[in-house]
Amino acid sequence: MKTKLIIFFLLVATTVSHAQKMPVSYDFGERYSDRYKYSNLLTIADDGEGGSILVRSYFTGLILRPKGFYIEHYNKDLELVSEFNYKITDIDYVDGYIKNGHLHLLLLRYNQGTASYEYVIHSSPLSMMNFKENVILSIESVEVENALDKNYYNRNFSSGFTTSVLFNEDKSAFAITTHFKKRKDNQHYIYLFDTTGTKLMEYDFSAEIEEKNYAFEDIAISKDLKKVYLIGKAYYKKKRFAATERKFQYELLLIDENGGKTQTFDDPGKFSEALKPILIDNKLVFVGFYADRKDNRYNGLVYFEMDPNSLELLQKKYHPFSQQFMLDKFGKGEEREINNLIFKDVSVTEEKDILFNAEEYFVTKSVQQDASGARLHIDRYHYNDMVSAKLNVAGDLIWTRNINKSEVTQNDAAYASYSSYTLGNDTYFFISTASENPQQLSNERIIFRQGYSRNRNVFMIKLDAQGNMSYEKFIDDKDARLPLMVSLPYTNKQDNSMLFYAKRGSKKQLVKVTFK
Repeated sequence: MKTKLIIFFLLVATTVSHAQKMPVSYDFGERYSDRYKYSNLLTIADDGEGGSILVRSYFTGLILRPKGFYIEHYNKDLELVSEFNYKITDIDYVDGYIKNGHLHLLLLRYNQGTASYEYVIHSSPLSMMNFKENVILSIESVEVENALDKNYYNRNFSSGFTTSVLFNEDKSAFAITTHFKKRKDNQHYIYLFDTTGTKLMEYDFSAEIEEKNYAFEDIAISKDLKKVYLIGKAYYKKKRFAATERKFQYELLLIDENGGKTQTFDDPGKFSEALKPILIDNKLVFVGFYADRKDNRYNGLVYFEMDPNSLELLQKKYHPFSQQFMLDKFGKGEEREINNLIFKDVSVTEEKDILFNAEEYFVTKSVQQDASGARLHIDRYHYNDMVSAKLNVAGDLIWTRNINKSEVTQNDAAYASYSSYTLGNDTYFFISTASENPQQLSNERIIFRQGYSRNRNVFMIKLDAQGNMSYEKFIDDKDARLPLMVSLPYTNKQDNSMLFYAKRGSKKQLVKVTFK
Protein backbone atom coordinates (compact mmCIF):
# COMPACT_ATOMS: atom_id res chain seq x y z
CA MET A 1 0.00 0.00 0.00
CA LYS A 2 1.28 3.50 -0.75
CA THR A 3 0.09 7.03 -0.16
CA LYS A 4 0.48 9.64 -2.90
CA LEU A 5 0.54 13.42 -2.54
CA ILE A 6 1.11 16.06 -5.20
CA ILE A 7 2.61 19.35 -4.12
CA PHE A 8 2.21 22.60 -6.04
CA PHE A 9 4.45 25.32 -4.68
CA LEU A 10 3.23 28.85 -5.45
CA LEU A 11 6.22 31.05 -5.13
CA VAL A 12 7.25 34.72 -5.43
CA ALA A 13 10.53 35.81 -7.07
CA THR A 14 13.21 37.56 -5.00
CA THR A 15 16.85 36.70 -4.16
CA VAL A 16 15.78 34.07 -1.64
CA SER A 17 12.24 33.41 -2.76
CA HIS A 18 9.55 30.94 -3.68
CA ALA A 19 10.31 31.02 -7.40
CA GLN A 20 7.50 29.52 -9.52
CA LYS A 21 4.84 26.81 -9.63
CA MET A 22 6.71 23.55 -9.24
CA PRO A 23 4.69 20.30 -9.38
CA VAL A 24 6.40 17.44 -7.57
CA SER A 25 4.91 14.24 -6.19
CA TYR A 26 5.98 11.80 -3.52
CA ASP A 27 4.81 8.32 -2.59
CA PHE A 28 5.10 6.65 0.80
CA GLY A 29 5.54 2.91 0.77
CA GLU A 30 4.03 0.78 3.50
CA ARG A 31 5.75 0.92 6.88
CA TYR A 32 7.35 -2.43 7.78
CA SER A 33 8.88 -3.92 10.92
CA ASP A 34 12.58 -4.73 10.81
CA ARG A 35 14.62 -7.25 12.77
CA TYR A 36 17.75 -5.15 13.10
CA LYS A 37 17.61 -1.89 15.00
CA TYR A 38 21.25 -1.07 14.32
CA SER A 39 22.31 -1.01 10.68
CA ASN A 40 23.84 1.15 7.97
CA LEU A 41 22.50 1.54 4.45
CA LEU A 42 25.21 0.64 1.93
CA THR A 43 23.56 0.41 -1.50
CA ILE A 44 20.26 1.12 -3.28
CA ALA A 45 19.99 -0.15 -6.85
CA ASP A 46 17.35 -0.68 -9.54
CA ASP A 47 16.37 -4.33 -9.98
CA GLY A 48 15.74 -3.83 -13.73
CA GLU A 49 11.97 -4.24 -13.44
CA GLY A 50 11.04 -0.98 -11.71
CA GLY A 51 11.74 -2.31 -8.24
CA SER A 52 14.78 -1.86 -6.02
CA ILE A 53 17.37 -3.77 -4.02
CA LEU A 54 18.74 -2.42 -0.73
CA VAL A 55 21.85 -3.72 1.03
CA ARG A 56 22.53 -2.88 4.68
CA SER A 57 25.22 -3.92 7.12
CA TYR A 58 23.74 -4.85 10.51
CA PHE A 59 25.13 -5.02 14.05
CA THR A 60 24.14 -7.16 17.04
CA GLY A 61 25.49 -8.12 20.46
CA LEU A 62 26.04 -6.47 23.83
CA ILE A 63 29.02 -4.82 22.18
CA LEU A 64 27.71 -4.07 18.71
CA ARG A 65 29.64 -5.89 16.02
CA PRO A 66 28.96 -6.33 12.28
CA LYS A 67 27.31 -9.68 11.56
CA GLY A 68 26.60 -9.56 7.84
CA PHE A 69 24.48 -7.93 5.16
CA TYR A 70 20.70 -7.64 5.13
CA ILE A 71 19.22 -7.53 1.62
CA GLU A 72 15.74 -6.21 0.89
CA HIS A 73 13.86 -6.47 -2.41
CA TYR A 74 10.98 -4.05 -3.15
CA ASN A 75 8.71 -4.00 -6.20
CA LYS A 76 7.74 -0.95 -8.29
CA ASP A 77 4.86 -0.22 -5.88
CA LEU A 78 7.32 0.13 -2.97
CA GLU A 79 6.11 -3.16 -1.48
CA LEU A 80 8.58 -5.42 0.30
CA VAL A 81 8.86 -8.63 -1.75
CA SER A 82 11.63 -10.52 0.05
CA GLU A 83 14.42 -10.25 2.61
CA PHE A 84 17.64 -12.18 2.91
CA ASN A 85 20.16 -12.31 5.73
CA TYR A 86 23.63 -12.86 4.27
CA LYS A 87 25.69 -13.79 7.31
CA ILE A 88 29.32 -12.98 6.68
CA THR A 89 31.95 -11.40 8.95
CA ASP A 90 35.56 -10.18 8.90
CA ILE A 91 35.14 -8.56 5.52
CA ASP A 92 35.00 -4.99 4.17
CA TYR A 93 32.12 -3.91 1.96
CA VAL A 94 33.30 -1.86 -1.03
CA ASP A 95 30.18 -1.44 -3.19
CA GLY A 96 27.19 -3.24 -4.65
CA TYR A 97 25.54 -3.15 -8.07
CA ILE A 98 23.10 -5.06 -10.26
CA LYS A 99 23.99 -6.42 -13.70
CA ASN A 100 22.05 -8.92 -15.83
CA GLY A 101 19.58 -9.83 -13.11
CA HIS A 102 22.28 -10.52 -10.51
CA LEU A 103 23.29 -8.67 -7.36
CA HIS A 104 27.06 -8.28 -7.11
CA LEU A 105 28.83 -7.34 -3.87
CA LEU A 106 32.45 -6.20 -4.19
CA LEU A 107 34.24 -7.08 -0.94
CA LEU A 108 37.77 -7.04 0.52
CA ARG A 109 39.00 -9.70 2.95
CA TYR A 110 42.26 -10.89 4.44
CA ASN A 111 43.14 -14.53 3.78
CA GLN A 112 45.20 -15.83 6.70
CA GLY A 113 46.10 -19.01 4.82
CA THR A 114 47.77 -17.22 1.91
CA ALA A 115 48.80 -14.09 3.89
CA SER A 116 47.17 -11.85 1.31
CA TYR A 117 44.34 -9.40 0.77
CA GLU A 118 41.70 -10.57 -1.68
CA TYR A 119 39.16 -8.59 -3.64
CA VAL A 120 36.20 -10.86 -4.18
CA ILE A 121 32.83 -10.45 -5.90
CA HIS A 122 29.89 -12.28 -4.31
CA SER A 123 27.10 -12.70 -6.88
CA SER A 124 23.55 -13.99 -6.66
CA PRO A 125 20.49 -14.06 -8.95
CA LEU A 126 17.75 -11.71 -7.73
CA SER A 127 15.10 -14.39 -8.12
CA MET A 128 16.63 -16.56 -5.37
CA MET A 129 19.52 -15.48 -3.18
CA ASN A 130 22.35 -17.97 -3.62
CA PHE A 131 25.74 -16.28 -3.53
CA LYS A 132 28.83 -17.55 -5.30
CA GLU A 133 32.20 -15.88 -4.99
CA ASN A 134 34.87 -14.93 -7.49
CA VAL A 135 38.31 -13.79 -6.33
CA ILE A 136 39.40 -11.14 -8.83
CA LEU A 137 42.62 -9.90 -7.21
CA SER A 138 45.05 -11.13 -4.54
CA ILE A 139 47.87 -9.03 -3.03
CA GLU A 140 50.42 -10.51 -0.63
CA SER A 141 50.79 -8.42 2.54
CA VAL A 142 50.84 -8.61 6.29
CA GLU A 143 47.47 -7.78 7.82
CA VAL A 144 47.08 -4.10 8.76
CA GLU A 145 44.37 -1.95 10.32
CA ASN A 146 42.01 -0.17 7.92
CA ALA A 147 43.55 -1.48 4.72
CA LEU A 148 40.56 -0.29 2.68
CA ASP A 149 41.06 3.45 2.58
CA LYS A 150 37.68 5.20 2.31
CA ASN A 151 38.88 8.57 3.60
CA TYR A 152 39.79 10.30 0.36
CA TYR A 153 40.67 13.56 2.12
CA ASN A 154 43.19 12.47 4.75
CA ARG A 155 45.16 9.40 3.70
CA ASN A 156 47.39 7.27 5.91
CA PHE A 157 50.48 5.89 4.14
CA SER A 158 52.30 4.54 7.20
CA SER A 159 50.44 1.24 7.71
CA GLY A 160 52.45 -0.73 5.13
CA PHE A 161 49.48 -1.51 2.90
CA THR A 162 46.59 0.61 1.69
CA THR A 163 44.07 0.11 -1.10
CA SER A 164 41.08 1.99 -2.52
CA VAL A 165 38.40 1.51 -5.17
CA LEU A 166 36.84 4.05 -7.54
CA PHE A 167 33.81 3.35 -9.76
CA ASN A 168 32.87 5.44 -12.78
CA GLU A 169 29.50 7.23 -12.88
CA ASP A 170 27.47 4.47 -14.59
CA LYS A 171 29.23 1.65 -12.74
CA SER A 172 30.40 -0.04 -15.91
CA ALA A 173 33.95 -0.38 -14.52
CA PHE A 174 36.08 0.30 -11.47
CA ALA A 175 39.74 0.86 -10.63
CA ILE A 176 41.60 -0.70 -7.71
CA THR A 177 44.76 0.97 -6.42
CA THR A 178 47.15 -0.91 -4.11
CA HIS A 179 50.14 0.60 -2.32
CA PHE A 180 52.46 -1.87 -0.56
CA LYS A 181 55.54 -0.81 1.40
CA LYS A 182 57.96 -3.00 3.37
CA ARG A 183 61.44 -1.65 4.07
CA LYS A 184 62.85 -0.69 0.63
CA ASP A 185 60.16 -2.56 -1.27
CA ASN A 186 57.71 0.15 -2.36
CA GLN A 187 55.05 -0.88 -4.89
CA HIS A 188 51.98 0.87 -6.25
CA TYR A 189 49.79 -0.97 -8.76
CA ILE A 190 46.56 0.11 -10.45
CA TYR A 191 44.03 -2.30 -11.98
CA LEU A 192 40.92 -1.75 -14.07
CA PHE A 193 38.03 -4.24 -13.99
CA ASP A 194 34.67 -4.34 -15.67
CA THR A 195 31.65 -5.26 -13.55
CA THR A 196 31.85 -8.94 -14.48
CA GLY A 197 35.18 -9.03 -12.63
CA THR A 198 37.27 -9.26 -15.81
CA LYS A 199 40.60 -7.47 -15.54
CA LEU A 200 41.02 -4.97 -18.37
CA MET A 201 44.28 -3.23 -17.39
CA GLU A 202 47.18 -3.52 -14.98
CA TYR A 203 49.68 -0.71 -14.52
CA ASP A 204 52.83 -0.58 -12.39
CA PHE A 205 52.93 2.92 -10.90
CA SER A 206 55.85 2.18 -8.56
CA ALA A 207 58.39 4.38 -10.38
CA GLU A 208 56.34 7.49 -9.58
CA ILE A 209 56.23 7.00 -5.81
CA GLU A 210 59.91 7.52 -5.02
CA GLU A 211 59.31 11.12 -3.97
CA LYS A 212 55.50 11.26 -3.60
CA ASN A 213 52.64 9.18 -2.21
CA TYR A 214 49.46 9.24 -4.28
CA ALA A 215 45.89 9.29 -2.95
CA PHE A 216 43.46 9.10 -5.86
CA GLU A 217 40.06 10.69 -5.22
CA ASP A 218 38.07 10.46 -8.44
CA ILE A 219 37.93 8.76 -11.81
CA ALA A 220 36.65 9.13 -15.37
CA ILE A 221 36.70 6.27 -17.88
CA SER A 222 36.15 6.46 -21.64
CA LYS A 223 33.03 4.75 -22.98
CA ASP A 224 35.08 2.01 -24.63
CA LEU A 225 36.86 1.38 -21.28
CA LYS A 226 40.26 1.87 -22.93
CA LYS A 227 41.33 5.09 -21.19
CA VAL A 228 41.32 5.68 -17.43
CA TYR A 229 41.76 9.13 -15.89
CA LEU A 230 42.60 9.11 -12.18
CA ILE A 231 42.91 12.35 -10.26
CA GLY A 232 44.15 12.84 -6.73
CA LYS A 233 46.64 14.30 -4.32
CA ALA A 234 50.37 13.67 -4.70
CA TYR A 235 51.93 14.07 -1.23
CA TYR A 236 55.58 15.10 -1.09
CA LYS A 237 57.69 12.84 1.12
CA LYS A 238 60.88 14.83 1.69
CA LYS A 239 59.97 18.50 1.42
CA ARG A 240 59.67 20.57 4.57
CA PHE A 241 56.43 22.45 5.14
CA ALA A 242 55.08 24.97 7.60
CA ALA A 243 52.39 23.58 9.89
CA THR A 244 49.60 25.35 7.99
CA GLU A 245 50.89 24.57 4.48
CA ARG A 246 49.41 21.91 2.23
CA LYS A 247 51.80 19.06 1.58
CA PHE A 248 50.43 17.95 -1.77
CA GLN A 249 49.57 18.96 -5.29
CA TYR A 250 46.81 17.64 -7.54
CA GLU A 251 47.92 15.40 -10.40
CA LEU A 252 46.18 13.49 -13.19
CA LEU A 253 47.18 9.99 -14.27
CA LEU A 254 46.11 8.63 -17.66
CA ILE A 255 46.36 4.86 -18.20
CA ASP A 256 45.76 3.27 -21.61
CA GLU A 257 47.25 0.61 -23.88
CA ASN A 258 50.41 2.73 -24.27
CA GLY A 259 51.16 2.84 -20.53
CA GLY A 260 50.70 5.80 -18.22
CA LYS A 261 51.43 9.51 -18.06
CA THR A 262 50.86 12.22 -15.46
CA GLN A 263 50.02 15.91 -15.63
CA THR A 264 49.93 18.68 -13.02
CA PHE A 265 47.53 21.61 -12.88
CA ASP A 266 48.75 24.47 -10.76
CA ASP A 267 50.28 27.79 -11.74
CA PRO A 268 52.61 29.68 -9.37
CA GLY A 269 50.43 31.09 -6.61
CA LYS A 270 47.40 28.97 -7.58
CA PHE A 271 46.61 25.72 -5.77
CA SER A 272 43.78 23.42 -6.86
CA GLU A 273 41.41 21.54 -4.57
CA ALA A 274 38.53 19.03 -4.95
CA LEU A 275 38.99 18.62 -8.71
CA LYS A 276 36.41 16.56 -10.59
CA PRO A 277 37.20 15.01 -14.03
CA ILE A 278 34.37 15.08 -16.59
CA LEU A 279 34.25 13.60 -20.10
CA ILE A 280 31.89 15.71 -22.25
CA ASP A 281 31.70 14.24 -25.75
CA ASN A 282 35.35 14.39 -26.89
CA LYS A 283 36.45 16.90 -24.24
CA LEU A 284 38.24 16.18 -20.96
CA VAL A 285 37.52 18.95 -18.44
CA PHE A 286 37.98 19.47 -14.71
CA VAL A 287 36.12 21.69 -12.26
CA GLY A 288 36.89 22.38 -8.63
CA PHE A 289 38.21 25.07 -6.31
CA TYR A 290 41.49 26.93 -5.99
CA ALA A 291 43.42 28.83 -3.31
CA ASP A 292 45.90 31.67 -3.58
CA ARG A 293 47.89 30.24 -0.66
CA LYS A 294 49.25 26.82 0.33
CA ASP A 295 46.53 26.15 2.90
CA ASN A 296 42.86 25.16 2.97
CA ARG A 297 41.42 28.66 2.41
CA TYR A 298 39.69 28.82 -0.97
CA ASN A 299 39.36 31.84 -3.23
CA GLY A 300 37.14 30.61 -6.05
CA LEU A 301 36.40 28.03 -8.72
CA VAL A 302 38.75 26.68 -11.36
CA TYR A 303 38.18 25.13 -14.80
CA PHE A 304 40.73 23.15 -16.81
CA GLU A 305 40.52 21.51 -20.22
CA MET A 306 43.10 18.93 -21.35
CA ASP A 307 43.71 16.98 -24.52
CA PRO A 308 42.31 13.51 -23.64
CA ASN A 309 45.25 11.77 -25.35
CA SER A 310 48.35 13.89 -24.75
CA LEU A 311 47.11 15.62 -21.53
CA GLU A 312 48.25 18.93 -22.96
CA LEU A 313 46.63 21.74 -20.96
CA LEU A 314 44.36 23.55 -23.42
CA GLN A 315 42.49 25.95 -21.13
CA LYS A 316 42.60 27.11 -17.53
CA LYS A 317 40.27 29.64 -15.97
CA TYR A 318 40.23 30.91 -12.39
CA HIS A 319 36.98 32.45 -11.15
CA PRO A 320 37.04 34.28 -7.79
CA PHE A 321 33.94 33.74 -5.64
CA SER A 322 31.27 36.17 -6.78
CA GLN A 323 29.89 39.05 -4.73
CA GLN A 324 26.56 37.21 -4.55
CA PHE A 325 28.29 34.12 -3.16
CA MET A 326 30.09 36.12 -0.46
CA LEU A 327 26.82 37.87 0.42
CA ASP A 328 25.06 34.49 0.69
CA LYS A 329 27.68 33.13 3.05
CA PHE A 330 28.73 36.08 5.19
CA GLY A 331 26.18 38.85 4.66
CA LYS A 332 27.23 42.46 4.35
CA GLY A 333 29.71 42.41 7.22
CA GLU A 334 33.41 41.68 7.12
CA GLU A 335 34.33 38.81 4.81
CA ARG A 336 35.84 35.71 6.40
CA GLU A 337 37.65 32.64 5.15
CA ILE A 338 36.15 29.87 3.01
CA ASN A 339 37.56 26.40 3.63
CA ASN A 340 36.82 22.69 4.09
CA LEU A 341 34.92 22.31 0.82
CA ILE A 342 34.53 18.83 -0.66
CA PHE A 343 33.03 17.77 -3.99
CA LYS A 344 29.51 16.25 -3.95
CA ASP A 345 28.21 15.86 -7.51
CA VAL A 346 28.18 17.32 -11.00
CA SER A 347 25.70 17.41 -13.89
CA VAL A 348 25.99 18.45 -17.53
CA THR A 349 22.97 20.07 -19.19
CA GLU A 350 21.83 19.57 -22.80
CA GLU A 351 23.63 22.84 -23.63
CA LYS A 352 26.82 21.34 -22.10
CA ASP A 353 26.76 23.75 -19.17
CA ILE A 354 28.26 22.32 -15.98
CA LEU A 355 26.41 22.36 -12.65
CA PHE A 356 28.83 21.67 -9.81
CA ASN A 357 27.87 21.03 -6.16
CA ALA A 358 30.01 20.83 -3.04
CA GLU A 359 29.68 20.95 0.74
CA GLU A 360 31.52 22.39 3.71
CA TYR A 361 32.65 19.32 5.64
CA PHE A 362 35.03 18.89 8.58
CA VAL A 363 35.60 16.76 11.67
CA THR A 364 36.10 17.97 15.24
CA LYS A 365 37.48 15.84 18.06
CA SER A 366 36.88 15.98 21.80
CA VAL A 367 37.26 13.86 24.96
CA GLN A 368 34.34 12.97 27.25
CA GLN A 369 33.89 10.83 30.34
CA ASP A 370 31.38 7.99 30.39
CA ALA A 371 29.43 6.83 33.47
CA SER A 372 32.38 4.77 34.72
CA GLY A 373 34.77 7.72 34.48
CA ALA A 374 36.60 6.36 31.43
CA ARG A 375 37.73 8.93 28.89
CA LEU A 376 36.22 8.55 25.44
CA HIS A 377 37.48 10.14 22.26
CA ILE A 378 34.55 11.57 20.31
CA ASP A 379 34.55 12.47 16.61
CA ARG A 380 31.86 14.86 15.38
CA TYR A 381 31.17 15.15 11.67
CA HIS A 382 30.02 18.55 10.47
CA TYR A 383 28.00 18.93 7.26
CA ASN A 384 27.53 22.64 6.79
CA ASP A 385 26.99 25.01 3.87
CA MET A 386 26.10 23.77 0.40
CA VAL A 387 27.93 25.37 -2.54
CA SER A 388 26.64 25.33 -6.11
CA ALA A 389 28.08 26.81 -9.30
CA LYS A 390 27.23 26.94 -12.99
CA LEU A 391 29.79 27.20 -15.79
CA ASN A 392 29.07 27.38 -19.50
CA VAL A 393 30.49 25.09 -22.19
CA ALA A 394 33.61 27.28 -22.48
CA GLY A 395 34.31 27.14 -18.74
CA ASP A 396 33.14 30.70 -18.02
CA LEU A 397 31.42 31.21 -14.67
CA ILE A 398 27.69 32.02 -14.87
CA TRP A 399 26.93 32.08 -11.13
CA THR A 400 27.89 30.69 -7.72
CA ARG A 401 25.59 30.39 -4.72
CA ASN A 402 26.04 29.43 -1.07
CA ILE A 403 23.16 27.83 0.85
CA ASN A 404 23.67 28.20 4.60
CA LYS A 405 23.21 24.97 6.54
CA SER A 406 24.45 23.65 9.87
CA GLU A 407 24.46 19.92 10.79
CA VAL A 408 26.60 17.74 13.03
CA THR A 409 26.42 14.02 13.77
CA GLN A 410 28.31 11.35 15.69
CA ASN A 411 26.31 8.51 14.22
CA ASP A 412 24.91 7.56 10.82
CA ALA A 413 25.76 10.30 8.32
CA ALA A 414 23.06 9.05 5.91
CA TYR A 415 20.52 11.29 7.67
CA ALA A 416 22.76 14.37 7.37
CA SER A 417 24.28 16.23 4.42
CA TYR A 418 22.04 16.45 1.34
CA SER A 419 21.24 15.01 -2.07
CA SER A 420 20.58 16.85 -5.32
CA TYR A 421 18.89 16.34 -8.66
CA THR A 422 19.27 18.32 -11.88
CA LEU A 423 16.32 18.64 -14.25
CA GLY A 424 16.96 20.80 -17.31
CA ASN A 425 18.76 23.88 -16.00
CA ASP A 426 17.32 23.65 -12.48
CA THR A 427 19.00 21.98 -9.50
CA TYR A 428 16.99 20.67 -6.56
CA PHE A 429 18.48 19.95 -3.13
CA PHE A 430 16.93 17.77 -0.41
CA ILE A 431 17.80 18.25 3.26
CA SER A 432 16.33 16.84 6.47
CA THR A 433 15.86 19.03 9.52
CA ALA A 434 13.82 19.11 12.73
CA SER A 435 13.26 22.86 12.29
CA GLU A 436 9.89 24.01 11.00
CA ASN A 437 11.42 26.86 9.00
CA PRO A 438 14.89 28.14 8.14
CA GLN A 439 16.23 30.87 10.40
CA GLN A 440 16.20 34.36 8.91
CA LEU A 441 19.69 35.87 9.23
CA SER A 442 18.86 39.07 7.34
CA ASN A 443 16.52 40.26 4.62
CA GLU A 444 18.56 38.35 2.05
CA ARG A 445 20.01 35.43 4.04
CA ILE A 446 18.58 32.33 5.68
CA ILE A 447 20.13 29.26 7.30
CA PHE A 448 18.77 25.72 7.61
CA ARG A 449 19.60 24.40 11.08
CA GLN A 450 19.53 20.82 12.25
CA GLY A 451 17.04 21.24 15.11
CA TYR A 452 16.57 18.91 18.07
CA SER A 453 13.37 16.92 17.53
CA ARG A 454 13.57 13.24 16.56
CA ASN A 455 10.97 13.91 13.84
CA ARG A 456 12.28 15.43 10.64
CA ASN A 457 10.91 17.69 7.92
CA VAL A 458 12.27 17.44 4.40
CA PHE A 459 12.99 20.75 2.69
CA MET A 460 13.49 21.12 -1.05
CA ILE A 461 15.67 23.97 -2.27
CA LYS A 462 15.77 25.01 -5.91
CA LEU A 463 18.39 26.94 -7.88
CA ASP A 464 17.05 27.91 -11.31
CA ALA A 465 18.96 28.60 -14.53
CA GLN A 466 19.89 32.11 -13.32
CA GLY A 467 20.93 30.94 -9.85
CA ASN A 468 17.82 32.32 -8.12
CA MET A 469 17.05 30.37 -4.97
CA SER A 470 13.68 29.21 -3.65
CA TYR A 471 12.74 26.74 -0.95
CA GLU A 472 9.74 24.96 0.54
CA LYS A 473 9.01 22.44 3.25
CA PHE A 474 8.44 19.46 0.99
CA ILE A 475 7.48 16.67 3.39
CA ASP A 476 6.13 17.53 6.85
CA ASP A 477 7.26 15.51 9.86
CA LYS A 478 3.61 14.71 10.57
CA ASP A 479 3.50 12.82 7.26
CA ALA A 480 7.01 11.38 7.39
CA ARG A 481 7.03 9.65 10.78
CA LEU A 482 10.35 8.00 9.92
CA PRO A 483 13.42 10.13 9.07
CA LEU A 484 14.70 9.93 5.50
CA MET A 485 18.31 9.06 4.71
CA VAL A 486 18.56 12.15 2.52
CA SER A 487 22.19 11.73 1.47
CA LEU A 488 21.84 8.17 0.09
CA PRO A 489 19.03 8.07 -2.47
CA TYR A 490 18.81 6.04 -5.63
CA THR A 491 18.47 8.43 -8.59
CA ASN A 492 16.63 7.25 -11.69
CA LYS A 493 17.21 9.57 -14.65
CA GLN A 494 14.89 7.52 -16.87
CA ASP A 495 11.71 8.51 -15.04
CA ASN A 496 13.06 11.59 -13.19
CA SER A 497 12.68 10.10 -9.74
CA MET A 498 14.59 9.58 -6.51
CA LEU A 499 14.10 6.75 -4.03
CA PHE A 500 14.81 7.36 -0.32
CA TYR A 501 15.05 4.87 2.54
CA ALA A 502 13.40 5.93 5.81
CA LYS A 503 14.19 4.10 9.05
CA ARG A 504 14.09 4.51 12.79
CA GLY A 505 14.72 1.64 15.16
CA SER A 506 12.69 -1.36 14.02
CA LYS A 507 10.47 0.49 11.51
CA LYS A 508 11.28 1.17 7.85
CA GLN A 509 9.70 2.30 4.57
CA LEU A 510 10.55 3.65 1.11
CA VAL A 511 9.71 7.13 -0.13
CA LYS A 512 9.71 7.90 -3.86
CA VAL A 513 10.00 11.46 -5.17
CA THR A 514 9.01 12.10 -8.80
CA PHE A 515 9.59 15.28 -10.82
CA LYS A 516 6.69 16.08 -13.17
